[in-house]
Amino acid sequence: MAETEPAVKSKPRPIMRISLFLVSHSLLFSVVCCTAGIVALLILPLLAKNTYISENALMPGSASPMLSNDDASDGYRFYNRIMDLDAKTTIAGNEIPELIAEHIKELDGEVNYHKFLPISNKFHPLHFFLGPDAGIIQENFTCSSYGINTVGIIRAPRGDGKEAIVLVTPYNSTKITTGEALSLGIAYSVFSLLSRVTWLAKDIIWLASDSKHGEYAAVSAWLRDYNTLSFGDLKLQDEMCSPSISNGFRRAGTMAAALIIKVADSSMEFEKDNLKIYAEASNGQMPNLDLINIVNYLAVHGQGLQVRVEKIWSLLDSWWLKILGQLLELLGSVAKTLNPQWKFGIPVADYVEGSATLASSLYNQALGVPTGPHGAFRDYQVDAITMEISPKFYSSQRALFLLRVGRLIEGVVRSVNNLLEKFHQSFFLYLMTSPSRFASVGVYMIAFALLVAPLPLVATSLFSDASNSKPEKDEISSKSLPTFTSWKWLSAAKTVLFVHLWSATVTLLPYFISKIPNSTPSFNFLSWIELSLASFLFMYAIPGSFSSSSTTQPQRNEWALLKSVTIAAAFIGLCLMSVINFATAEIGALLLVPMCLTVLPLRLDLKEKPVRAFVRRACNVLLVFLGFPPIIFLLLKGALDGFSSVGFGDFWNWAESLWAWNSATYIYMCMVHLPCWVLCIRTLLHRC
Repeated sequence: MAETEPAVKSKPRPIMRISLFLVSHSLLFSVVCCTAGIVALLILPLLAKNTYISENALMPGSASPMLSNDDASDGYRFYNRIMDLDAKTTIAGNEIPELIAEHIKELDGEVNYHKFLPISNKFHPLHFFLGPDAGIIQENFTCSSYGINTVGIIRAPRGDGKEAIVLVTPYNSTKITTGEALSLGIAYSVFSLLSRVTWLAKDIIWLASDSKHGEYAAVSAWLRDYNTLSFGDLKLQDEMCSPSISNGFRRAGTMAAALIIKVADSSMEFEKDNLKIYAEASNGQMPNLDLINIVNYLAVHGQGLQVRVEKIWSLLDSWWLKILGQLLELLGSVAKTLNPQWKFGIPVADYVEGSATLASSLYNQALGVPTGPHGAFRDYQVDAITMEISPKFYSSQRALFLLRVGRLIEGVVRSVNNLLEKFHQSFFLYLMTSPSRFASVGVYMIAFALLVAPLPLVATSLFSDASNSKPEKDEISSKSLPTFTSWKWLSAAKTVLFVHLWSATVTLLPYFISKIPNSTPSFNFLSWIELSLASFLFMYAIPGSFSSSSTTQPQRNEWALLKSVTIAAAFIGLCLMSVINFATAEIGALLLVPMCLTVLPLRLDLKEKPVRAFVRRACNVLLVFLGFPPIIFLLLKGALDGFSSVGFGDFWNWAESLWAWNSATYIYMCMVHLPCWVLCIRTLLHRC
């Protein structure tokens, strides 16, 4: 009888062989990826591109400005009337809105008043991702509690009423400043011109927002009523409080763009009139880059203004950043000698300033709090920016200043007026390194991808080591992909689940702490810590919540399974956060990934050499110490603002600002970063 030939063992597919190779060399892969991710983040100013106009229909600067000296003079006279009116004694605070409405009617524009009450920015865990709390304070109000927005509308002679451009000028009706009066004068001069032109294809809305309850609150209240059918439920009090104020609400078309015009009261020491652009909205939302590009182009090339964006000033004097800039400049010089077409270098000064601007852009997006009233428009998917002008002039040059800024606003309105559809050609995800340079999401996502890439591989490697009882060491498949025939990982998954449930409790605690009357931030922060510890101890005492799996499972495998599931949870949390706010996920990966990858039980170091054991222990303890959210915040605040300005209650104030604005960063901090930090401590103190 013929012997049967043994079956030929088929080789695994190339993708499987690559996966097995990466899993078996996860340590080396982690070191390479994390190092490359940090380097990619540091060289972003080097990779930034020059801005450009993506939408050809915008055509900025294609037409000569029509705003004349007479229009600027009318705006200056309007400014003087406001200042004279403010110098008189006012009681009701209706004089400035009535003056604005009077001038709008003289220009044959439609006008109405919008009355609103301040909103209550109290913490509510169910209102996240919905914008600030829209609850109106309706108890113990008086007539002086109302804010009065004045709204003027110009109907476009060439339009169909379906689209509109919004100009916003915030001012305090109780005590107006010189800068606020100048911004009203600028808007009036532009509004006066636009009421006469024949090329206008979109309606113009001028919103003179009363900011005595906050600039954002005034704009948000008007937008809420503009986009809904409710009007604030204030009809019963209208006649009693201000019979001369009309409650009629007028609308124009869908908003194509919005410009918030602000004039700074004090001028900085700049060579020219300075224009500062604020663009960050809630949860890292940004307007279309084309809107910033046309403002920058017209301001620099049309009116000779000096355009700036926000930067972290303390980084400009950073010695390590200057050394890194010198190294990159040297590498660029060497690359240019090898091939003149390689443009890799960047001057040290440009790199340092670009890094400071990039860090500010990344921080403001990650914070998730709007940097101005333009954020209210982004909540309704309207592209908007805040333009803050710092004039450098004497009293006799204010009319010239009104002319220059008015022509800038005219040029931006004319460009947006040319659009046949909403902004869509350019980028919505980007980081600014200067007013004319940016890093797109396709560039800065590389750093995030490199940082999180080792997480699934390390989790698989640890799970494989803990699950396979007899691993082969001779083959590339020594760490084969894990199978689920063994359910030892359920104990670790149960521990991770309970810690995340505890983190949900920690997230809700401020809702109850904030109800304590007359409490200080330090007391609230201390109460938050104490209640969090008490709830953790209570959950720890629940039978089976943090227990080991079974007595038959070797303890040397328990910490590996726990770390594996912790890393998987961190990976999922970071990826979900990248969908909501990519900047938060970027900074979170920079802080969370090294801690999760390097943490090991301290008892393992007893088997190592003394020097190696000490170094590894020190690194683990240091990373876990720096991974605690309050420690991270206080160290960053001290590094940027000076440690003399750091207080115990600052973290509570910071967290309070996050939940008041419903920033998703608060959810990430409490429900992703904090539980992973606790699980890392659990791994660090594990009994091997």
